[in-house]
Amino acid sequence: MPLFGDIGTVFVMGLVGMMFTTPVVILPRLFAPRRPNPIKNAPFECGQVPQGAGKMHFMMQYYAYLLIFIVFDVLGMFLYAWAAAYQPMALGLSSDWMVTLFMALLFVPMGFALVLAGKRELW
Repeated sequence: MPLFGDIGTVFVMGLVGMMFTTPVVILPRLFAPRRPNPIKNAPFECGQVPQGAGKMHFMMQYYAYLLIFIVFDVLGMFLYAWAAAYQPMALGLSSDWMVTLFMALLFVPMGFALVLAGKRELW
């Protein structure tokens, strides 16, 4: 019998995770050499000597596909949980309508992402 029930197992796993990650974070700070110099601190641009001010450019090419993935990921996760617990008499017909509403609400950002995917040349 677990010490604190099911939640005790979660706390023990969190404690074990912290015990394994703490040395990995602390040891490099203690033993890694620190010798900063201007060459190491200079911006690195694919092996080329940097010229001018640094520029920030974000590639937006796959932004719409990222949105589509996130919507499908959330949709799949909740639909799987709903389907695993689905029993027509236990959940009743209200659960069917709630899942339909949930899917409809998630298809709005899906449609927006598909519209963005068609306008990639504007990015």
